[in-house]
Amino acid sequence: MSSPRSDFLRVVTERGFLHQCTDLEALDKRLTEGSATAYIGFDCTARSLHVGSLMQIMLLRWWQKTGNKPIVLMGGGTTRIGDPSGKDEARKMLSDADIAGNMDGIRSVFAKYLSFGEGAGDAVMVNNADWLDHLNYIAFLRDYGKHFTINRMLTFDSVKLRLEREQPLTFLEFNYMILQAYDFAELWARHKCLLQMGGSDQWGNIVNGVELGRRVHQAELFGMTSPLLTTSSGAKMGKTASGAVWLNADMLSPWEFWQYWRNTEDADVGRFLRLFTELPLDEIARLEALKGAEINEAKKVLAGEVTRLAHGAEAAAAAAETARKTFEEGGAAESLPTLALAKGTEIGLAALLVAAGLAASNGEARRLIEQGGAKIDDQPVRDAKATLVIDATVKLTAGKKRHVLVKPE
Repeated sequence: MSSPRSDFLRVVTERGFLHQCTDLEALDKRLTEGSATAYIGFDCTARSLHVGSLMQIMLLRWWQKTGNKPIVLMGGGTTRIGDPSGKDEARKMLSDADIAGNMDGIRSVFAKYLSFGEGAGDAVMVNNADWLDHLNYIAFLRDYGKHFTINRMLTFDSVKLRLEREQPLTFLEFNYMILQAYDFAELWARHKCLLQMGGSDQWGNIVNGVELGRRVHQAELFGMTSPLLTTSSGAKMGKTASGAVWLNADMLSPWEFWQYWRNTEDADVGRFLRLFTELPLDEIARLEALKGAEINEAKKVLAGEVTRLAHGAEAAAAAAETARKTFEEGGAAESLPTLALAKGTEIGLAALLVAAGLAASNGEARRLIEQGGAKIDDQPVRDAKATLVIDATVKLTAGKKRHVLVKPE
């Protein structure tokens, strides 16, 4: 189709969010006629979402900024089963208490990106346990099971890939796509929600929901997905060697979050600025055109803007100042990640690097030391058998950009 007329589809097309849509022209026409309601579902598998979910969060933010109403669907019910999409094995089963705790941790993320309230365009958060927990199994099968064929379900990637790899797919997981489709139909009945968005791995589940809403409620529903996001080197977003890049500050400090974006590969800067910030496109074009060492200035802008949205302007400014002191002045800024050890502790440098999360094993730590990649207070230490007595704060460094303050307590 030609350039979209609706503000939302124009923005997401220009910024690189759009991958597939069930009927793009019809959705564009509907969005020019007035505000609408859309949702994205998030299962509660951890106490925080990580940056792998950030594209979906930004989609909801743009949906609201262009005059529409977003629904954040918390998967209090579906988390009990686990989405098989993209997985080689079943997810770990979580207790109800675990799911409730994870949901509480995730809620705080969305308050940073969306405006919640009772108004027509305000975001709402709902929990699919509100309706899934009360389903009558026989009645559900009779009323909804007839709309799904095993033949069709076997063609979806989430099922096909698992079977091709000869990995077991439980009947429990097989039901997940039916329940997700039911969520969409239920959100239409309760909130007149007409669009479900998600990652490209959710396409089959989303199409199921569109079709179920049409059959059960005679509703014209739409589905839209964003592309699978990887870095230019092929790495999956949201993971680093030291673990997940969490959005909650109590699981990953704003400084470490800022640093993750500052370390973006050169080739990804423009794309990430379009997806994860709200900077104007002409300013992004200027930043991504920078060459050589100047591209680092664009990376600082990226880190600052993404951190500002996730953690607030004050945290973003503090992280930038920490970086300036650490890299430009060589100082030990107090907002670096810290490791507290009992005062007077004697510990080998290799073991300390592992304890600080700067090396995965003693062997890796020893190699890092012998190659000159380990520093104490900015001074290289090449003796893999070196020991330290922790009686004052020291800055421990691995490579050029990873730092931890080791403090006595």
